[in-house]
Amino acid sequence: MKRFVAEADRGQSTLLPECLDDFIDESNPVRVIDVFVDALDLAELSFEGVEPAATGRPSYHPSVLLKLYIYGYLNRVQSSRRLEREAGRNVEAMWLLGRLTPDHKTIADFRKDNGLALRKVCARFVELCREMGLLTTASVAIDGSKFKAVNNRDRNFTRAKVERRRAQLEESVARYLSQLDTADRQEPAEVLAAKVTRLTEKLTKLKEEMGKLAAYEKQMLASPDQQISLTDPDSRSMATSGRGSGVVGYNVQVAVDTEHHLIVTHEVTNSGSDRAQLANMAKQAKAVLKTKRSKL
Repeated sequence: MKRFVAEADRGQSTLLPECLDDFIDESNPVRVIDVFVDALDLAELSFEGVEPAATGRPSYHPSVLLKLYIYGYLNRVQSSRRLEREAGRNVEAMWLLGRLTPDHKTIADFRKDNGLALRKVCARFVELCREMGLLTTASVAIDGSKFKAVNNRDRNFTRAKVERRRAQLEESVARYLSQLDTADRQEPAEVLAAKVTRLTEKLTKLKEEMGKLAAYEKQMLASPDQQISLTDPDSRSMATSGRGSGVVGYNVQVAVDTEHHLIVTHEVTNSGSDRAQLANMAKQAKAVLKTKRSKL
């Protein structure tokens, strides 16, 4: 293979392996993440586990998991399992974490247990941007995006869904009863017995489903917005931009600086209407930017 750049032999041993730091350019964003997190007072920001327990297995310092969380945010890696893989194979993540490889459950629990502290980190970043003069004359763009929850659409119930599901169940019950009547008149004795047993089992399951549906309807009617989600209780069914499409999830509102594209403030809501969130987001952006007037 002449005239091509020669690749290194994978089996070749080296006396002096390359330093991991040599792989990370001076302008690489992971260096900013590293400096920013190390400058934070994580105890003041209410992160759990800043002081290690006297007994038990040693834990990861919150700064390590926070660096990985921010790295995933910047690189659109949201899943805790994907972050676990990145920590073990991505050179940037290896450099940032000092070759530590926390498992996905540790990463997920960190995110779950430190929600308020993570919001404070976002606020501290905005303060840093203001101190650097990046938001002195900022104007912001406000928009919302629908984020899918872990709740399946079949596990979300509204008044219309309950009525539609009940009609489907009643139609199935009527169809099985009709099949039983037909079998009584036409089928031989042995075939009839097997078919009756099978149809009776299906009818029993349908009656159980109707009982569960009645319980879900009761919960749904007791809910303030007459909607419930069984897996992720806070998620709600929302319309999306696609025609006739929808998602069970959350509406994430974001105000972004139009010059440097920095997120000024954000809010997660289970209200599907963007219009109803505009005034609230404008007030939050105004408070963060510390301006005396706002213009919508």
